[in-house]
Amino acid sequence: MSNENSGTMFDKIDLAILTRLQEDATITNAELAKQVGLSASACLGRSKRLKEAGVIKHFVAILDEQKAGLEVVTYVFVTLSPHDRETTESFLASIREIPNVMECYNISGNYDYLLKIISSSINAYRNFVIDTLIDVPGVGKVETTVVLSSEKQSYQLPLADSRLWKKGEVL
Repeated sequence: MSNENSGTMFDKIDLAILTRLQEDATITNAELAKQVGLSASACLGRSKRLKEAGVIKHFVAILDEQKAGLEVVTYVFVTLSPHDRETTESFLASIREIPNVMECYNISGNYDYLLKIISSSINAYRNFVIDTLIDVPGVGKVETTVVLSSEKQSYQLPLADSRLWKKGEVL
């Protein structure tokens, strides 16, 4: 099946490669090739094609926030003021540069953006809001929700459900 954005073709072998890499990105190419039933060179070629097509964005180590000393996760709803292109572009440029902002989503509804912020403590989060977030150009209003516990975190996309794959082709 064709990816509408890039014209790249994806099949059940690509799905298998992506699934295995989501489970363990440190897997060797030789082991990955063995698991998906390809030669090492063919597997490497497919993996490179998936990266070049932008399907694979990055390979990263996912750290334990608590063990890294970052114990407070908050979701912050932001309303911009004024609502114009210049304000939005300035806001986004600033947000992209702030390490504590883990995710930023443009949303519909009563707010303009949803941010995921990580901090070492509630006091550190408070200082972040006062010293950093409210100084970001365009921030008119913020509303915070503090995460009390994380019951599920997954970084694996449900590829078998994606419109890029034919049903029943999962290895």
